[in-house]
Amino acid sequence: MIHYKTSEEVQIIKESADILGRAHGEVAKYVKEGVKTSFLDKVAEEFIRDHQAVPSFKGYNGFPASLCISVNEVVVHGFPSDYELKDGDIISVDCGVFHQGFHSDSAYTYPIGEVPPAVISLLKATRESLYLGIEKAVFGSRLGDVGNAIQKFVEAKGYTVVRELVGHGIGKNLHEAPEVPNYGKRGSGPLLKSGMVIAIEPMVNLGTRNIVQERDGWTIRTADRKPSAHYEHTVAIFENKTEILTTHKYIEENFKF
Repeated sequence: MIHYKTSEEVQIIKESADILGRAHGEVAKYVKEGVKTSFLDKVAEEFIRDHQAVPSFKGYNGFPASLCISVNEVVVHGFPSDYELKDGDIISVDCGVFHQGFHSDSAYTYPIGEVPPAVISLLKATRESLYLGIEKAVFGSRLGDVGNAIQKFVEAKGYTVVRELVGHGIGKNLHEAPEVPNYGKRGSGPLLKSGMVIAIEPMVNLGTRNIVQERDGWTIRTADRKPSAHYEHTVAIFENKTEILTTHKYIEENFKF
């Protein structure tokens, strides 16, 4: 069942999303060669808790950290660890914040140092596909329009869309109905109505779309071990507009590529 939010509830999610955006910005200051991914997780958790909020991911179904940190061929749900970022890596940082009863969720993929041009192109296309999907997430459209826009754009560039993992509704629960695929047919899927809040999150691979789950029960990587990119925003749909509640502004103030 889809839970439609009041304007007051959307405002609370927006406040949660502001904390989230600024937490991402703090992490961005340290995303560089030689930094342990566990340190990035510590930075995020301390910032979130210092702002009277709670990391959404920590403890979620047993997940051990505040950030999902996914490096290179890892698509999503990677664990922070003692791994030190290296020149040529890409790293997806996915974070959620729980504040005053509501969650927000967003993600960003960074290149570290000298990354091959083909991989930079993957990152830029995935990021652009997120905003193309958001453009279609408007009152009166259908979720298939969102997924179709993402799929059509990235596949035209020779990339593939992960099918087993999708975006989601979000609110009092981190994951709510409806599922938000990054592929689909125009005019299909649930109707987009006022009060819907969804997390749109393209996961796009350089090679095959096939994925495997590692033995830890969480980490998802590409089957061919080629790089994967991931960007995400939480958005709210109203009759007269669609509002992006999360922000990458603070990331981009501290990290540019």
